[in-house]
This record gives sequence, C-alpha cells and structure tokens, in this order.
Amino acid sequence: MSVSRSETTRVTDPEGSGTEPAGPPPAQEPGGDLLAALLDGMDAALCAFDADGVVTHWNREAERILGWPSDEAVGRRGFAGWAVRAADAAEIHQRLMAVMDAPGRQVHEFALLRKDGSRVLVRTQSAGVRGADGAAAGVYCAFGEVHAQIDLERSIALSEALFEDGSWGVVLVDVDLRPTVVSAYAARALGTARATLLGRPLGELIVQGVEELEGALQHVLAEGPPASPADVWVVLRTAEGERRRCVRSGFLRLSSPLAEEPVPLGVGWLFQDVTEQKLAEQEADRLRFRSNQLHRASRNAAECEDPMEAITTHLDFAVAGFADHALVDLVVGERLVRTAETPAGAPGPAALVAGGGIPVRYPPGHPALQAVERTGTVRACAGGEGGESWAAERQWPREAAHALCVVLRSRGRTLGVLTFLRGPSRPAFERPDAAYAESVASRVAAAADLLTPKPAPPLTPH
Repeated sequence: MSVSRSETTRVTDPEGSGTEPAGPPPAQEPGGDLLAALLDGMDAALCAFDADGVVTHWNREAERILGWPSDEAVGRRGFAGWAVRAADAAEIHQRLMAVMDAPGRQVHEFALLRKDGSRVLVRTQSAGVRGADGAAAGVYCAFGEVHAQIDLERSIALSEALFEDGSWGVVLVDVDLRPTVVSAYAARALGTARATLLGRPLGELIVQGVEELEGALQHVLAEGPPASPADVWVVLRTAEGERRRCVRSGFLRLSSPLAEEPVPLGVGWLFQDVTEQKLAEQEADRLRFRSNQLHRASRNAAECEDPMEAITTHLDFAVAGFADHALVDLVVGERLVRTAETPAGAPGPAALVAGGGIPVRYPPGHPALQAVERTGTVRACAGGEGGESWAAERQWPREAAHALCVVLRSRGRTLGVLTFLRGPSRPAFERPDAAYAESVASRVAAAADLLTPKPAPPLTPH
C-alpha cells in the first residue's frame, strides 16, 4: 500500500508573515482527489497502515476525535510516541497488525491519546488489505468514541425491540401517509399481517376514524407532535369482520439527520390498544351515574304523598341518559292501562295520562305482553322493519326503534309493565341496561302497590 501524504515541505517566511511551500505540491495519483474527498466525508474516523505499520491515511473524523491533523499523522510508524501511552504501544500495535493476516474484521477497544494529552476510549473495526498479487499490504482501521458507538447500538437495539417485542404498536408512515414499517404489536392490534399494510392507504384498513387519524398525522408533519397522547376510536376492517377499537396514540415527526435543514421523512405513530380499559372505565362511570340516579330518585319519591307522583319521579330520574321515552302500563282487572309516560318527541317530565288512563290493545306477541307472560324482561328492536310502522303497530311513539319491557312485580303479584324506548340513533338495549331497568321497576312496583288494596290474609282454621 503506497503512502499518500497531503503535506508539503514548508519553510518559514523571513518576514514572519506565515509559511510558504518550498515548491509545487507533488502530483496526485489518479483518483487521489476523489479518494481524499470520500475519506474526509466519512462519518467514522479512519486510518490505514502499510505492511510496515506506517500510517498512510488519516481522515478528518480521525482528526476531530484525536486532534492530530493529517500532516502530523501520516508517515508515522504506528501510534507509539504520539497517539498511545508508551506502556500500551506495543500491545496495541501487535493487535492492529495481527489483523493483516487474519480473515474478516476484528473489533477492539483501547485508549488513545488526543493531541492535548487527554485519553479517549475508542472502539475499532480493523481488517487486512491485500495487494494486487494477493499478498498482505496493510491494515485499515475505522474507529469511533466508545460512548458514541454505544449510543448508536442502543438506538438500533431500541428500534429492533420496538418493532419486534415492544408493548406499543409502532407504524412509520411516509409523507403520503402510507405505512412503511409496521411492528409486530401493531399488526396484531390492527388485525392484519405486517406486510399487508405497507404502501397502502390507511383507509383500506380503517373503516371509521381514518379522517381523524390522517388529520393528526398531517398536523404532525406541518406543526410537530402534540404535547400528550390522544385516545382515538376507530373501526377496523379485519378478516373476522369490523371491530371497534380505542387506540391511545402518540406521534413523532421524523426528520433526516443527514440534511442541512430538517427534511420530514414521515411520522412515527405509536399506539396501544386500550379498548378494554376504556370500556371498563365507561362501564364504571355508567354504573356510578345510574346508582346515583336510583339513590336520588328514591329520596325524592319518599317525599311524595301520592303514589302516582312517586312513579313519575322514578321515571324522570330513570330516563336521564338511559332512554328517550318511558311509559307505565298498570294492570286494571284483566287489561293493561296506560297510566303514566314521558312526553314523546321532546324532552320533558313524566306525567299521568289524562282521564285516569287509557286501556291499550296490544296485539298478540307484543313485548309488553311477553314480559307479563314470562314474568321477566323482554328486549325488542325494529331491525329491518320500517321504524315508524314498527312502533305504530306496537302503540309506541313513532320515533321508537329499541324497546325494553320490564314486568312490575310486588308481593307475588304482577302489577303492570314498565317500558323504556330509544330512537334509531341510539344503540339497542343490552343486558346491563336490563339490570338497571329491573332496579327501576322494583321501585316503581313498590309505589304502584300502594295504589291497590292489600290482599286479605288467608283464613286460619279454628
């Protein structure tokens, strides 16, 4: 390996104005300028030795780390006497030159001396150089400060852990908002394969909520990431069908570290599926609210002298946040009579039916009649039927689309039926709703029981 030296012989200017070259610089070998530019443009420090251990190349990054300029480093034999302590010189020189006859690269760590006398621990990767005849011609050595290498390794390890084993989903999207990298957690949470998402619009996977998500990504590209994570509800299209999920999302704007000015490469979307947690929180809030409503209703109803006023009080508290409409049908003789109801079409307090009640002629199979027959709770929905006609046939307000009928029972007797109704814009009644409605019905039944005479005690034989 030939020695490529960039320095020229210099003499002192007698006027003391500086130094001048004694003659024209030596002619550069073909491609020498290109080689020098490549070496100086490297991010890693690099030096090279010929077969005798003489330094032949020394780039700018090596100068930055150790402080020794190229014209003071090139031409020296090994590091002894300038870049390492005398006690370490022989061992370090032996370790470096031994690479010349060994296959592959070798990694070493040792301490070098800066020009100012301070020490720096470096990690080197060195390998032998072969000449045109295949014989050993020297050694090249790339090195960097150990702490910088460790930082790089940590960054790489963190990236690999996030994309393979992380408990957060990570999706990198480009400036066109198309995924470029998807972690294993993200693929599981989104119900798809990792390769399926790559390069495809998010709208192909997310049925609902994609506008909100893409809006957040565009905001991050333009303005930067938000200060805190946000919960985003989305509906995913999966092989098993559509799934509604809540993802707690954070965003990072990705910029190229190699550009002079920040150039956006895309956005890192980090998320965690918190659906179960959010549903549990919602259910806890719902139960807390309903428990408070039952408590307040009971306290207010206890102050009512008229049992019918107590019934309407229970309806007012029960409907809030639970249903759009409620009505009470009490048993009179062998018929059900509409006794109290909340106003249809507009919110308002529950009231008694004018005239003391209207007998209702429910058709066979009506949910209210089923509740009486089963002595239980019955749920019904309009389904594919026309909403208004479905409600009209059942003698309910025309906006009703979901119904929940609960039998009123007290002292072993059926006193009537309590019906809650929801419009088409609200979800159907579910089992937790039925449990709450039954709690309300037990209180309404207790008030309704005061309207009827107590049954006579059984006769006792003498």
